[in-house]
Amino acid sequence: MISLLDERIEYQFDAEKVWIEPWGRNAVRIRATKVAKMPEENWALNPAVASPAQIRFVDGAAELVNGKIKARIEKNGKITIFNQKGEKLLEERWRNRRNLLDPKCSALEVEGRQFRPIPGGDYHLTMRLENIDPNERIYGMGQYQQTNLNLKGTDLELAQRNSQASVPFAVSSLGYGLLWNNPGVGRVVFGANLTSYEVYSTQILDYWIVAGDTPGEIVEAYADVTGKVPMIPEHGIGFWQSKCRYQTQEELLEVAREYKRRNLPIDVIVCDYWHWKKQGEWTFDHTYWPDPKGMVDELKSMGIELMISVWPTVDKTSENYYEMLEKGYLIRTDRGARVGLDFQSATIHFDATNPLAQRYIWEKAKKSYYNIGIRTFWLDESEPEYTAYDFDNYRYHTGSNMQVGNRYPVEFAKAFYDGLTAEGHQNVLNYTRCAWAGIQKYGVVIWSGDIASSFESLREQLPIGLNMGMAGIPWWSCDIGGFHGGAPASEEYRELFVRWFQFGTFCPMMRLHGEREPRSAQLGVQEGMGCTAGAPNEIWSYGETVYEICKKYLLIRESLRGYIRDKMREAHEKGTPVMRTLFYEFPEDAACWQVEDEYLFGDRYLIAPVLHRGQDTRMVYLPSGANWKKMGDASVLSGGTRIEVACPLSEIPVFERVDLV
Repeated sequence: MISLLDERIEYQFDAEKVWIEPWGRNAVRIRATKVAKMPEENWALNPAVASPAQIRFVDGAAELVNGKIKARIEKNGKITIFNQKGEKLLEERWRNRRNLLDPKCSALEVEGRQFRPIPGGDYHLTMRLENIDPNERIYGMGQYQQTNLNLKGTDLELAQRNSQASVPFAVSSLGYGLLWNNPGVGRVVFGANLTSYEVYSTQILDYWIVAGDTPGEIVEAYADVTGKVPMIPEHGIGFWQSKCRYQTQEELLEVAREYKRRNLPIDVIVCDYWHWKKQGEWTFDHTYWPDPKGMVDELKSMGIELMISVWPTVDKTSENYYEMLEKGYLIRTDRGARVGLDFQSATIHFDATNPLAQRYIWEKAKKSYYNIGIRTFWLDESEPEYTAYDFDNYRYHTGSNMQVGNRYPVEFAKAFYDGLTAEGHQNVLNYTRCAWAGIQKYGVVIWSGDIASSFESLREQLPIGLNMGMAGIPWWSCDIGGFHGGAPASEEYRELFVRWFQFGTFCPMMRLHGEREPRSAQLGVQEGMGCTAGAPNEIWSYGETVYEICKKYLLIRESLRGYIRDKMREAHEKGTPVMRTLFYEFPEDAACWQVEDEYLFGDRYLIAPVLHRGQDTRMVYLPSGANWKKMGDASVLSGGTRIEVACPLSEIPVFERVDLV
C-alpha cells in the first residue's frame, strides 16, 4: 500500500514500513523498518528544513521530486533514484517474483532490503543495490589504511579502530552522494556486480541521498544537512610539535624554548598521555608536572598553545571510579568482569553517550585543564577496537577484536565541544583518531592514528586524506614520520621523514608526532606506571641536512598562513575540503578522475608528493582549464599536460594556478 502525505511518501507491505521524504536541497531521506513504529532518531542528520517537493502517483508508482533528485517506489516496494536529467543514479537490487512482468523477475528470492531477525528483537540488515555503470567511481567513506582512492571494488568494515575511521558518506562519479545513516557496526561492499550495505544489529534502514552536477555541489549539500566545522582557531593553522611522549614539564618547556631560540614557527606543543597518575584521573601528576599553570603561562608568552591528551578509560583504583560507577557513567558488559581495555591496568570506558557523563568529564577537564588556560584537547579513544556498543538496544559488550559503536567518538567530541562553547569559545579545536558522520560540527581534527613509519604507510595517507575530505571531514592530519618506530639516526628513516614532512606541510593540519627509537627508560618510580618515551622527535633531532629542509618547509607553511586561513573559512562556511582531489576542482577534465598520486591544497596549489624511496624524478599531470607555474619558477605551463619533474630530497613538486594569482 502506498500513501501520499504532504511531507512524504509512505509505503507498507506486510510488517515493513518505508518513508521517503525531502531532506535538504536536491536530496531525499529514505527509511524502512519492521518494528511497530518508525524510529525517529536523526543520527548524523540535522532536522529537515521544509522543501517544496512534488509528491505524486505516476503509472501506479509513487514519485517524490525535490530539485535535482527524484525518488520512485513501485507497488512491489522497489526504490529507484534519478537525477533531473532522468538518468538513473541508484536502483535497489530485487530478484523475486512479485511482478512477473519485471525484466528482472527471478526465482532467486533476493531482497533489496533484507531484515533478518536476531535474538533480542533487532535485525541483521542488508541493503543491495544494482551496479548502474561498470565505470562508476566511489570516493569518501572516511579513513581506511589502504592505497585505494577510488573505492569501487573495495570491501570496507563500518567500525572504528585505531587508524580506521568509518564516515559512511560516499560520493559517486555518477553525480550523487549517499550517507549510510546508521551508526551500527557493519560492512559495505562496492562490488563489480552489486553494492551491499550491512548492519549487524539495528531496527532501521536509514540513508540520505543527494544529486549534484559536481563533486563540490554534493559535498557542500552534505555539509548543509550534517553540519560544518567552526572557524579554525589561529593556532590550528601552523605547526604542531609532539612526540610519544614528553615525560616532564621541564622537558616539554625546553623543547618549546629551543624552537623559539632557533626562530622556528610553532603554534602548538602536545602533552601526550600519562601526564596523570592513573587513568580516570583527569589531572596532572604533580611529581613530574609541578606547576601546570606556570607551564601554560610560559608557553602562551612564547605564542604557543598547549594541547592536552584526554583518555576515556577509568582505572578501578582511580579516585573517580566508584562515583562514576554509582552514577551510571561507565559502560557495561553483558557478562564477566567490567573491563574494556588492559593497558597499564584494567580499565573501562566512560559512557560518552550519556549526557550526564559528558558533563561530568567536562567538569573534570575544566577544573584541571581549562581553568589554567588550556583550550585545545586531544580526545584519544584508547584502542576503541576493544569495546563494542549496540546503540539500538543500548547494550555494551567487551572483548578482543570487537569494535566501539560508531557513535562513540562523536559523543566524546560533543562533550568537549559543548563544554568549550558553554564557556564562550566558538573556535573549538578537538583532536581525535576516530570519527563518524557529523563529527565535524564539533570542531574536530581527525588524525590517522598509530600508523607504521614506512613508505608503504606514507602512500596510504594520501588517499586517506582525500577521501576524508570527500566524506565531509575538512580538518585532517597524520603523524609526520609515522607513529611506530623510525630511528632519527638512521639515514633510511631520515629520507622517509623528509618526504613525510614535505607532504605534511600541505595537509590541513601539520603535526610532527611518533614514538621514535630507541625508546628511553621509564622516568620515575610510580607504582604501575611503566610508560617509556620515544627518542627525541624535534626537527633538529635528524641531523643538519634534514634540519635545513624541515626549516625551509616550516617557513613555507608559515608563509601560507593567510591562504590556509581563507581555505579554512571556506570549510567553515560551505563544508569545502582543504585537501582536494584534482577532479573536485576540475570535474570536466576526465584525466583528473584517474590521477591518484597528486592533490590540490585548496584551489590554488597542486602538490605532487614523493612517495617512494630513492625517487628523484616523477611525472606530474597539470589539469586542463588552468595554467600553472612551479613554485620558485616563473615559467608558465599549459594545463592538460603531463610532465616529468625533478624532485631531489630537498623538495617536492608544487605548482601554483596562474589564473588565480
